[in-house]
Amino acid sequence: MKFKKMENKELKFKTNINCGGCIGSVKPHLDNTDEISHWKVDTDSKDKVLTVTSDGATERQVIDIVKRAGFKIETINS
Repeated sequence: MKFKKMENKELKFKTNINCGGCIGSVKPHLDNTDEISHWKVDTDSKDKVLTVTSDGATERQVIDIVKRAGFKIETINS
């Protein structure tokens, strides 16, 4: 049986993750999610954009993870 490899999907969110300490707080939550292969926060942008490379994680899952870590987050519509 062949398994179809899911394509990685890039998701972008506006957050209030604005410093190294904030990134440190959210890091274990995002790093421990198997369906996320990579993530980064652009703390220099006014919207503090979180970019997630998803290996199956949905927008809703990422939002829930970041909110549980104590941060505000909303989807950026492309």
